Amino acid sequence: MQKDKKEKRGKNPLIDFADSVNRSMVGDPGALVNGGCFTKIITLAIIVIGIFILSRCSY
Repeated sequence: MQKDKKEKRGKNPLIDFADSVNRSMVGDPGALVNGGCFTKIITLAIIVIGIFILSRCSY
């Protein structure tokens, strides 16, 4: 398995960079759940406001 990864990196050296960029853009949704009370309140407020805005725009 390691040999395959080394061969892929040799053929395409930017594959690690692309993976890291993709992960940074997507983020980790589990990090929001692992946060403290303040993080959960802010996340919940953003979700509620988003749903409210979407429901008002659907008319």
